[in-house]
Amino acid sequence: MSGSSSSTVSAVESVVLPILALAGAVLLFGGFVWLGGTSPTETWILLFKGAFGDAFSWQNTLQRSAPLMLTALCVTIPQRAGLMVIGGEGALVLGGLACAGLPYLFAPPASAVGTVMVLLAGAVAGAAWIGIVGALRQYRGVNETISSLLMGYLAVALFKHFVEGPMRDPTSLNKPSTLPLDPAILLGMIPGYDVHWGLVWGVACCVIAGFWLYGSTHGFATRVVGGNARAARLVGLPSHRLVITACMLGGACAGLAGAIEVAAVHTNANASLIAGLGYTGILVSFVARHNPWAVIPVAILFGGFGSAGSLLQRRLDLPDASVLVLQGFAFVMILASEALRGRLGELLARRPGIPANSLSQVPA
Repeated sequence: MSGSSSSTVSAVESVVLPILALAGAVLLFGGFVWLGGTSPTETWILLFKGAFGDAFSWQNTLQRSAPLMLTALCVTIPQRAGLMVIGGEGALVLGGLACAGLPYLFAPPASAVGTVMVLLAGAVAGAAWIGIVGALRQYRGVNETISSLLMGYLAVALFKHFVEGPMRDPTSLNKPSTLPLDPAILLGMIPGYDVHWGLVWGVACCVIAGFWLYGSTHGFATRVVGGNARAARLVGLPSHRLVITACMLGGACAGLAGAIEVAAVHTNANASLIAGLGYTGILVSFVARHNPWAVIPVAILFGGFGSAGSLLQRRLDLPDASVLVLQGFAFVMILASEALRGRLGELLARRPGIPANSLSQVPA
């Protein structure tokens, strides 16, 4: 098969297979609620209405999608350097803790400058945390998937220690939390919409990451390392530095997500920040095929799933967390669809009129 035809088939697979996987997940979810005595058709309709049915649903969906874009980048960017990092949850909670903790060190300016400072504090914390994962992989040979997962649990433990201990607000009785941020440095809403500015940060990071990966020499070098680390070393690329940089950039995005959740939603660091957004970001990245630009619509889709949970609970008496079952089905179907990757080209090539053995005679 020619190179251009192969690349075209690969591009088609990258779009078709995730769509089929998501469709299969929705069908499985319909079967799941049917076993509980609920109409699948009504569930599917309410799922769509709760996510995209009106302006209120859209605003709720967009607000929920903002952190998913950033936590997905924590998987996407290191993956392009050849690493599978799944510790975005840890970077997110530490980013939120750093955002809430900066005023404990000094009082940020009560202006947009202070807002940027607390957000950058969260990004730096996330970058440092995932950067450790990259360093362990490059210098000690520690598997990054295992180390990032275990470090995620450590990050949550550190978060709880500081929130319930040294940084606890004495007035937070039933729900331990840090001191609230100064209202002047909170991240506000986009004018005319009930959506905070975190959405703009998320979209901007995805767009910039895409241009960096596909439009810069540094991004190209990162992808070369991810494609063949040995070949990259042979041509003199600084693979250690490139991999660690990719991990730090991904961690910075997840840390920024935690900071945005604190500065725009919770106003302080508390247990509500540990909501599994980092783990959902893994699924978003896989569905988007680790493409920063594709992360945006996929994150919006999964943000819609999350926002539809309350409508399913009100109308059909389903638990609000039932949408997590849908996400689980989606993850299983995405993994299963990988078994079909590469076979779609064979099916297209075996169309009528072309013998199967003729593929070997086509010049590359």
